[in-house]
Amino acid sequence: ANFSEQVVESFPSDISTGIYYGWACVGNGDVHKMVLSIGWNPFYKNIKKSVETHIIHTFKEDFYGEILSIVIVGYIRPEKNFDSLEALISAIQEDIEEAKRQLDLPEHLKLREDNFFHLPEGKRVNNH
Repeated sequence: ANFSEQVVESFPSDISTGIYYGWACVGNGDVHKMVLSIGWNPFYKNIKKSVETHIIHTFKEDFYGEILSIVIVGYIRPEKNFDSLEALISAIQEDIEEAKRQLDLPEHLKLREDNFFHLPEGKRVNNH
């Protein structure tokens, strides 16, 4: 799930590029573990900074147009380039495993229940 340019520009300018982990919620649905990439994705030679969220959950349907709420909990590693797509995929899989381990810690697990993730009833989107 990629954030729009407008949202990316609203992130603090001094936030380091790299890979982060935390919690994500689509609409008013369940809260899931996530990995977040902030940067230029050098493998794809992006010219605009992006913020891409990988929610560690399989959804039954697309959620375009939904509100995506995230809480960044920690930092995994800096952004880097890769020699091959296979190396990139391998790094992403390692990042996901690290995020899962970190988010299972009691101090991180409790953030999953934060009221931040509960949208007011009128803000529900697509019955989620």
